[in-house]
Amino acid sequence: MSFGPLPLDEALGAILAHSIPLASGKLAKGRRLSAGDLERLRDEGVERVIVRRLEEGDRTEDEAAALLAAAIKGTGLEQGPAATGRVNFYAAANGLFVADKAAVDRFNRVDPAITLACLADRSDVRTGDLVATIKIIPLAVSAASLEAAIKALQTGEAFSVSPYRPHAVHLLATELPSLKRSVMDKTVRVLDARLERSGSLLVDERRVRHEAAAVAEALRAALAEKAGATHGLPPLLVIFGASAVCDPEDVIPQAIRLAGGIVERVGLPVDPGNLLVLGHIGEVPVIGAPGCARSPKDNGFDWVLNGILAGLPPSSDDMAGWGVGGLLMEIPSRPLPRLAAAAAGAETKRPDLGIVVLAAGRASRMGEGGPHKLLATFEGEALVRRVVRQAVEADCGPVFVVTGHRAEEIARSLEGLGVERVDNPAYQTGMASSLRAGLLAAEASGLPAIMVLLADMPGVATADIRHLAETLRNTEPPAIIRAVADGQRGNPVILPAHTFEALKALEGDIGARAVIESAGIPVIDVEIGAAARLDVDTPEAVIAAGGTLRD
Repeated sequence: MSFGPLPLDEALGAILAHSIPLASGKLAKGRRLSAGDLERLRDEGVERVIVRRLEEGDRTEDEAAALLAAAIKGTGLEQGPAATGRVNFYAAANGLFVADKAAVDRFNRVDPAITLACLADRSDVRTGDLVATIKIIPLAVSAASLEAAIKALQTGEAFSVSPYRPHAVHLLATELPSLKRSVMDKTVRVLDARLERSGSLLVDERRVRHEAAAVAEALRAALAEKAGATHGLPPLLVIFGASAVCDPEDVIPQAIRLAGGIVERVGLPVDPGNLLVLGHIGEVPVIGAPGCARSPKDNGFDWVLNGILAGLPPSSDDMAGWGVGGLLMEIPSRPLPRLAAAAAGAETKRPDLGIVVLAAGRASRMGEGGPHKLLATFEGEALVRRVVRQAVEADCGPVFVVTGHRAEEIARSLEGLGVERVDNPAYQTGMASSLRAGLLAAEASGLPAIMVLLADMPGVATADIRHLAETLRNTEPPAIIRAVADGQRGNPVILPAHTFEALKALEGDIGARAVIESAGIPVIDVEIGAAARLDVDTPEAVIAAGGTLRD
């Protein structure tokens, strides 16, 4: 093959490297130049073209991509057509995507012009999901490179999708006085939702004492009933303990042994999901689920469960290799509070969130040199103090007040409230800098979420703040909680750690709206009435809201 500029007299049959706009219509990149094409180019004054010229055995990008795709041996896949040097592969069913890294690496080392990208090994996929793509970088591939790449694919199965198979699942849950029945009820719902992807059935649920003998008896009883036999489904046993496993001789692993089973592993290098137990009784797998599996958020339990449902149960050695990539997305906000609690020997519950009150703005709409809206009084109390006091009285977590314009006056009005003042020297650049300053203070305290409260909203009451915080506690993370008025978005808003990095990147006089709309997590709207949209930006608004202006 050769690549470069050629005079038109030598370019017949060559592949055009770059699109050429012509008055008679564009000649697209990748086109094999015909005699008619060359005539059009001459008519419009083009003398030379940049092309790829093929030799015997060389293949165009689409031909090469199609031949490589045909060499893929993987099962559970559907192929798209070859186009622009690419062939995509899709999951033919819900299942577990399995990739052989060594095989993929071997393929990608043949020639940088020939590439294969795919999902991570053991990814959970749904029917129609894009799982892999072959892409040819140049316009053509040499015969030697193509032959070597095909040979690399023939040495093994580079990737495949192992479809999930329905199972008859028996749930055992142990009971202690400290565990609410509502938690156990939620566990059933969450597990049932997890099983939906495979068509598995939750055939029974047993609640027993948190004692090894009682759990062993329940395991034997579940196996004896063969509840899934009428459906022709293989059984699977899942145990949720009322107390976390802390030793290989603890209740759940000991119960598996008492029931005649074998414990393969206690502990998993995946967080969340460390405290998992895996064993089997005869041919029946038994999973001792970690506490985090009561949440639908992806964790180590899903990794083990998906492997079993796909007919690829992980060995202890497999699981030992899951540490790289095993620190899952939930984690960024957690190390600090864990370390802080350990250092202090604290047993108290960590706050769900911090409240960041934005009180740094210049109040430019109040007029040049005019009164400060946050120092206007409502029922004899400065507006900023009124808002901050109600945040403190809500008792949802620490309160951080960001100050900037007339900071000392604002600070004096807050005396005695026990809040943390955060100075923002960059307040003149706009709201984003104040939001970032408050977020950094809350994040340094190890808080997993912040409520952003604007200091110029006189109608937001203590009850409203508590209502939003309670919604957060009753919502599966991560989620954004937003106050609304008659369905129209407003403030305050609660933002989880999932959004923190995006919030830090904001600049100028903008708030969190763009982050909320692009975060890709649920937004839960909470109706609090007109207060969610009542702010006082002008002297007229202050007076209309019942305030009295001060200098």
